[in-house]
Amino acid sequence: MTKGTMATDYDAPRKTDEESEDSIEELKNRRNDKNSGKVDEDEVEAAEAFELPGADLSHEELTVRVLPRQQNEFTCASCFLVKHRSQIAKEKNGQFYCVDCAG
Repeated sequence: MTKGTMATDYDAPRKTDEESEDSIEELKNRRNDKNSGKVDEDEVEAAEAFELPGADLSHEELTVRVLPRQQNEFTCASCFLVKHRSQIAKEKNGQFYCVDCAG
């Protein structure tokens, strides 16, 4: 550190000059004000923005081409993902386990 500079505590809360400390009376008045915590929001408008689980997706089309498991692939007996044979970590009772599940 150079002479004349102070260490800065970056974890300390910062206040700007515009922020002034509220008096105890102002804080008490806010606590007693019943509408101080309410937010003006149209509940119907907010609900329209969310898509709920189980929504009707019958009009959607599948755009991914699904291929059957290839000769050089296996299905992991733990995670059930189809992976390349180079990912086999162990075999137990005729079932294969990938490196992610066996590790």
